[in-house]
Parts: sequence; structure tokens; C-alpha cells
Amino acid sequence: MAKGSQGSPRLFAVPLDNERDEVDVLPDAPDGAPPGPWTKEAAYRFCERMATSHYENFPVASRFVPAPLRPHVWAIYAFARTADDFADEPRFEGRRRDALDSWELYLEACYHRDVDHPVFVALRDTVRRHNIPIGPLKALLTAFRMDLTKHRYASFAELRQYCTHSAEPVGQLVLYVHGHRQPELHRFSDEICAALQIANFLQDLSVDIPRGRCYIPQEDLIHFGVSWEQLQAGRHTPEYKELMRFSCARVRTMFLRGQPLLRKVSPGLSLELEATWRGGMKILDVVEARDYEVLDYRPTLEKRDVVDIAGRSLFAFGRRFMRGEV
Repeated sequence: MAKGSQGSPRLFAVPLDNERDEVDVLPDAPDGAPPGPWTKEAAYRFCERMATSHYENFPVASRFVPAPLRPHVWAIYAFARTADDFADEPRFEGRRRDALDSWELYLEACYHRDVDHPVFVALRDTVRRHNIPIGPLKALLTAFRMDLTKHRYASFAELRQYCTHSAEPVGQLVLYVHGHRQPELHRFSDEICAALQIANFLQDLSVDIPRGRCYIPQEDLIHFGVSWEQLQAGRHTPEYKELMRFSCARVRTMFLRGQPLLRKVSPGLSLELEATWRGGMKILDVVEARDYEVLDYRPTLEKRDVVDIAGRSLFAFGRRFMRGEV
């Protein structure tokens, strides 16, 4: 499988003099991580515990990922998971933006020097080993800041723009860890990651709407004749169901546009992506199976769904392997 190395950016440029003081003087760790000193081994174990103790729809660095690469996926996950907690968890209420700003200072510092924080000890090693640019990591922080103030989206184009910060960088980072830098692969990944995020939004309507959040674009609500008040009241009207049918079909199309990625990456990643891709499609299946009545109930993937996804993923991967496509 061609992995390519062209276009690698210059990552570790020395900061300008007027930036150095800001990077060198770091605030207290906003997440309250235990004090150091931290070795790389202990830092990676800290990130692993975080990755394995949080519930996610999809596995984080599962056994499909080659063992040498799993710690690097854990480091990226720990960085993003902690920032997500700053934006969402009640214990950070009143200091969310300050916490995200401090997290960004830690991120910038770890690209220039050692930072005695477990997440950034591990992350510094990861970005140096895999020549990962800082852009996707900073984009994630931009998305979490957007979450603090922006709760509605006027158009689907605006929602996709949000996904360029919140979802697409995750796939880009995973590709970098696996040595895939080709722009066409990143474009396929962007489609899958945005589709995953929007599928999760459709899954989470019963959670987001009571919080005043709506990730169904306003233009779609208007087109199908569905009001915000109807959503808040949990009314599964025929118009609402038509809206959801359209929304699920659009996300399926995004998954299909990204599907070629599964055949173009290294074998371990191919199998991981196959399971993730099928998991996203399964979310749409469970929403559709409830006849889109998810305003008062959050459908989840059950154990039998996970087993089915794993089995189908292994079978599909095996067919590709036999045909020499991986």
C-alpha cells in the first residue's frame, strides 16, 4: 500500500521572540492531572486508561490497529477527550474557555519543548515520531470553542464547515499516525468523519434538543415544515419523519463517498475503518428502525450489533485481502 511522504510540513519552527514568553510560561494544568515528573511510558499508560475508561460508539485503537501504533492513537484521543470535557462536563462550568485556552498553550508548548503533563508528554512523542502538523489539533480546539456559543446552524454547508473543525481532523490525525499523507485519502476520510459526526447528531436529538442545541440545519427545518417548538415538544409528525428520512439518506451518501478509503490504506487501518464505517451506517439503521422516533429516546448500538459489525467487517476485509486489494 502506497503511504507517501510528499508534502510534509515543517513542524518544529522556533517561535518568534515575542511568542516565546507566552509559550514558556504555562498556567496550571486545567484538567487537574497528577503532577509529574512523567516518563513517556507512564504518560502513554495514562492516555490508555483514559481511552479505555470512556464509552464511545466506536473502539479507540482496537486490536485491529497495529500494536506499535496504538499508544499514539491513545495520545491523540486523550488530548481531544480532555478538551471535549472542558466544553461539556459540568465541573468546568464557568471556566470552559479559560480551560481550552490553557490547553492550547500546552499544545503549542509541546511542539517546541518538553511539557510535564501526561497527555502532552505522550502527544509530543507522537507528533515528532509521525511528523504530525499542529493544524488538525488546533482545529479541534476551535470546534470546542464553537460549541460554547453556537447551538444552531442555518444551512448544511455551515454544518459541514463545523465538521471541518470537529470531525475531519480526527481522521486526518489517524491517517498521519499510519503514514498516509496523500490528499485524496484525506478527502475520503473527511467524508467518513463528517458522516460519523452527523449520524451521531441524528442519534442524539433527544439529548441535544433539551440543551437548546440543534444540528439539523434551519434550511431543512423550513423546507420540511418542522418548527423548533415541535422538536422541543417531541412531536414525531409526518413532516418530521420526512425530514429525518432525507437527513439519514444524505448521511448515507457521505459514507458511500468516503468508502474507497477502506481499500486504499494499510491492512490494520483498513479493518479498523471498515468497523467504524459499518458502525456509522448501523447508527442510521437503528434510527430508521425506530421509524425516526428519537426525539424522546436515544438509540444505541447493542452488543449484538457490535458483534455483527465485527463479523461483517472481518468478512469484507477477508474478501479484499483475497482479491489483493489490501
